[in-house]
Amino acid sequence: MGELKSKIEGNVNEAIGEAKQKSNDPETRAEGRGQEVKGKAQQTKGEVEGALGDDV
Repeated sequence: MGELKSKIEGNVNEAIGEAKQKSNDPETRAEGRGQEVKGKAQQTKGEVEGALGDDV
C-alpha cells in the first residue's frame, strides 16, 4: 500500500512543481524545482518499496 501512496504523492508533487516553474516569480520557480525533485524522490521510494514488497 505504501508503494502506491508514495507514487501518487510523487506524481502530485512533480506536477505542482512543474506548474510552479512556469511562474514569473523567481522564488516560486525555485520552489517548484524543489517540489519536482521531491516528487521524483517519492516516486523512487515507491518503486523501491514495490520491489521489496512487504519487507519494508
